[in-house]
Amino acid sequence: MITNGVEDEEKWLAAGIAGLQQNAFYMHRALDSNNLKDALKYSAQMLSELRTSKLSPHKYYELYMRAFDELRKLEIFFREETNRGCSIVELYELVQHAGNILPRLYLLCTVGSVYIKSKEAPAKDILKDLVEMCHSIQHPLRGLFLRSYLSQVSRDKLPDIGSEYEGDADTVMDAVEFVLQNFTEMNKLWVRMQHQGLAREKEKREKERSELRDLVGKNLHVLGQIEGIDLDLYKDMVLPRVLEQVVNCKDEIAQGYLMDCIIQVFPDEYHLQTLETLLGACPQFQPSVDIKTVLARLMERLSNYAALSAEVLPEFFQVEAFAKLNSAIGKVIEAQEDMPIAGVVTLYSSLLTFSLHVHPDRLDYVDQILGACVQKLSGIGKLKDNKATKQIVALLSAPLEKYKDIDTALKLSNYPRLMENLDDSTSKEMANVLVQNILKNKTCISTAEKVEALFELMKALILDLDEGVDDELDEDDFQEEQNSVAQLIQMLHNDDPEEMLKIICAVKKHILTGGPKRLPFTVPPLIFNSLKFVRRLHSHDENVPEEESSAMPKKFFQILNQIIEALSIVPVPELALKLYLECAEAANDSDIEPVAYEFFTQAYILYEEEISDSKAQVTAIHLIIGTLQRMHIFGVENRDTLTHKATGYSAKLLKKPDQCRAVYACSHLFWVDDQDNIKDGERVLLCLKRALRIANAAQQMSNATRGSSGSVLLFIEILNKYLYFFEKGVPQINVASVQSLIELITTEMQSENTTADPAADAFFASTLRYIQFQKDKGGAVGEKFESINS
Repeated sequence: MITNGVEDEEKWLAAGIAGLQQNAFYMHRALDSNNLKDALKYSAQMLSELRTSKLSPHKYYELYMRAFDELRKLEIFFREETNRGCSIVELYELVQHAGNILPRLYLLCTVGSVYIKSKEAPAKDILKDLVEMCHSIQHPLRGLFLRSYLSQVSRDKLPDIGSEYEGDADTVMDAVEFVLQNFTEMNKLWVRMQHQGLAREKEKREKERSELRDLVGKNLHVLGQIEGIDLDLYKDMVLPRVLEQVVNCKDEIAQGYLMDCIIQVFPDEYHLQTLETLLGACPQFQPSVDIKTVLARLMERLSNYAALSAEVLPEFFQVEAFAKLNSAIGKVIEAQEDMPIAGVVTLYSSLLTFSLHVHPDRLDYVDQILGACVQKLSGIGKLKDNKATKQIVALLSAPLEKYKDIDTALKLSNYPRLMENLDDSTSKEMANVLVQNILKNKTCISTAEKVEALFELMKALILDLDEGVDDELDEDDFQEEQNSVAQLIQMLHNDDPEEMLKIICAVKKHILTGGPKRLPFTVPPLIFNSLKFVRRLHSHDENVPEEESSAMPKKFFQILNQIIEALSIVPVPELALKLYLECAEAANDSDIEPVAYEFFTQAYILYEEEISDSKAQVTAIHLIIGTLQRMHIFGVENRDTLTHKATGYSAKLLKKPDQCRAVYACSHLFWVDDQDNIKDGERVLLCLKRALRIANAAQQMSNATRGSSGSVLLFIEILNKYLYFFEKGVPQINVASVQSLIELITTEMQSENTTADPAADAFFASTLRYIQFQKDKGGAVGEKFESINS
């Protein structure tokens, strides 16, 4: 059925075009021979094709455009005829003798255009005559296109101010009256189309009407182009007449479209000065009209107008634009009870954008808008509507983008209340927006109160709100989120120790509830931020008595100890051990020996009880040795206890090569350049000899299990330690011990049982070159190395 209908319509269109072209041909022949009578005859027959009722608006438009092109040529002919002496008045009367009304009116409009241009009669009289005669066509489709043609041929011939067709003092009124009258009649015809045909074809008719809407809207565009329409005329005549037609037509398509046209075609300053009139019409529209889009576009226009120049802002204050828009939105929402939540939020989002442009200093307006949203969403709980949640994210993001300062958001009492309506995944998205805003603008959060408020807003990033949300999140995305939180924690700062301590405690309270997956990301930055502050505190308190200067750092260290202990639930003993050692070093820099010793003790307990993996043990023992070597605060007894433990751990590692390297690393614990009280050459030599024994044992084990003594790499590494301490002047490391080790390595490398190792050969050759380099230096250093035969 539908296919047949489409095919029939194509046939009717083809037949109409064929008839039109045939008559156009004869019309052209008449034009070429200057035969006015035949020209009018065939043009009338050609235009008779537009009398059809069988075509849809889309197909009718195709036919109309072909006729329009021919009428352009006819108009040129009429103009030439008048130039040749033909009376335009007689021609105007002659075309009225056409047999059918529709061709007659098209011809009348065409001649009327030439008549106005000839200026033989006032433009206003001809236009009034034409617009009234068009009443004769009441068929919606044919009438619409006829009046569209009238609008098209007359738009450049209106008696406007400054126009060549300008008449007496009321000339602009005549132009406005003509356009308004044509607009009113076209709108009535357009609306009437909705009520023709069968009820089941309503959707089809609505689609067809949407295709024709620009024909009606062009009239408003013409009105907007009339130079003589000033604010007073617009306010007193144009807008009331247009709105009267929009409201009275009671048609949802017309009301929505025409309001949009009004907003787009007239100047922004006119909208501002007539805001009350414009907004007053909105509640009178049909409930199904998408008024939220209309208001949103109006506020967008006004926002852009305000953003152009600060000079126009007093106009906004004078007309109390915010109060009027806010009131209108409230009335529209109240009138349209079934308006979806997304629509409500869209309206308030547009109002917020307007407020931020016009009243950037009025935070109370921002909070008022957020509060209105909260009130509308009360009792709904978490939103399920994706469109609504996106709008809320946009609404919440707007103040951040405008002020580029998270402090502003923290001052808004309704900000957190509105965030409560977001589901977990959207809350996380919004929390990310907050964090990125802080990082981008490098905002320093400087009070515990603000930290509490901020972390409450971004709890979706630091708490396991919903297991499913994190499970769905890609691991890389999760790490990126947590790294952002870590960066944020590093930006928390206050110069006042008491306030900084409160900040640390506030962050601790929040992040410790974050679950085992988040703690490895959030605990380290909090520790390092605190240690940075403690070190700065110590550097400022050098002249303060020792008891007073250590009291505040001790409080920090107590909190840090509790935070690191919380990592036991993960568990990540390697991370906890690193953090204990960092704290120990900070306590050393702050000259607080008991605290430093306690952190080392905790690190040792972790090593003994929690770290069982051999590779992790090797890494941990080297961290312990490196940190202990840098400590200067310990007394003899405490240092001996810690170094004894470290050397004991080193000797108990699983693999012999690991044992050897850890033991020779311990030699640095007994000789520290910048500490005169830590220069024990005997124990340095003891460590190195013990390392040699372990290296030798490793070779013997390799020989027993593999039939070869393996690489001599360990001996070369130990030789380098001998050379280091020999150069530092350790008395117990002499030429003989270095020489014997070189000879041992040389012998081993020449042995048939030794496995070839190019890396070891290169390392040994490099070591010997270094010895030669030191000899070549001359002076005391050269003399010292001269006795070594390399």
